Amino acid sequence: MGVRSFAFGGSGASYSPGMKQAGLSMVALTAAALLQCGCLERRVSITSDPPGATVTMNDMELGRTPVEADFTHYGVYDLRVEHEGYEPLRTTARARTPLYEYAPVDLVTTAMPVTFKKVVPWHFTLEKSPETTLPAEQAQAELISRARMLREQLPGK
Repeated sequence: MGVRSFAFGGSGASYSPGMKQAGLSMVALTAAALLQCGCLERRVSITSDPPGATVTMNDMELGRTPVEADFTHYGVYDLRVEHEGYEPLRTTARARTPLYEYAPVDLVTTAMPVTFKKVVPWHFTLEKSPETTLPAEQAQAELISRARMLREQLPGK
C-alpha cells in the first residue's frame, strides 16, 4: 500500500496519513492535559482539649475531635463544640483565603495540573462546667444565685 501525498497551496509540501495521525494525537494529548487541570482542596482540621468533643459547623454536625472536613468557601463559620462535663462553646472561626485563590492568580492555579491543598487548623479549649467541679450543694446554690441575677436584669424589674 503506497503513501498518499497531497500538495497544499503549490508549495510542494506533502501531507501523509501518518502526519494526520500524529496531528490528531497531539490534539488528543492537549485536550487531555486541559481536562487534567489543577484541583483546589480545602479542608478544616478541628482539635479540642479535651479530645472527643462534638463539633457542629454552620448547624451541621461534623463529628468528634480530632475531625477534618471539606469546605467550599473561605470566610467565617459558626461553630459549636460540646463535651459532657464541659461548658458548651459557641464561637466563630475564620478560614482565611490564601494568595493563590485571589483573582487573577486563581485562574493560573486552577489551570495548572497540580493539586493545591489548604488545611485550616482550628483548636478549641473547653472549660469544665461548675456542676462537675463543685460539690452538688454548692453547684445548686450557685445556679440559683445566677438565676436570681438574671431575673434582676429583666426589663420591668
